[in-house]
Amino acid sequence: YAWDANEEYLFKAMVAFALRRYSSKSTTQISNVLLCNVTDRVSFWFVVTDSSKNVTTVPGSEVEAAIRMNRNRINSAFLLSDKTLQFLKITSTLSPPVEPSTPVWLIVFGVVLCLIVAGIFFLVVAGIQQHKKKNKQSTERENLEEKGEVTVTVENGIPCETLDLKAGHINGVFAADDERFTSL
Repeated sequence: YAWDANEEYLFKAMVAFALRRYSSKSTTQISNVLLCNVTDRVSFWFVVTDSSKNVTTVPGSEVEAAIRMNRNRINSAFLLSDKTLQFLKITSTLSPPVEPSTPVWLIVFGVVLCLIVAGIFFLVVAGIQQHKKKNKQSTERENLEEKGEVTVTVENGIPCETLDLKAGHINGVFAADDERFTSL
């Protein structure tokens, strides 16, 4: 915006107001605030002289404390914020902490609940796939048995192939030479 003599007067008045309010001295006047090196970009530095002794300046720490205490009033006077009106060596006022719209515990609860639902979904899908695979294997076994190609024996839930005696596989331990002890 346009920075002119009126804006300078308002700024000087706000700094004088801040110092009067901070130090409780009514001796600070607008003429005690001196602006130096004013540029077109509204950049300048200023000093405040002591009204009782026109030669000495007010300590910088006192001016900083006064501006920090009345920062909102100065910003409001120029319709600016801490981001647009910057004082070097003076930190901006802290804004209140941002409160999330939803409580943190609700967010954590939602994440945990989603993980549990995803785990249950995974277990159900894995169970269905395992059931289909088991059904597919049993139908393949039944198809082979119906064709007579391979006879599959199931013992204790484990498929076992029977020995093919025609091929000459004989277990000699159980084969008796004479069966005198086990006659039928």
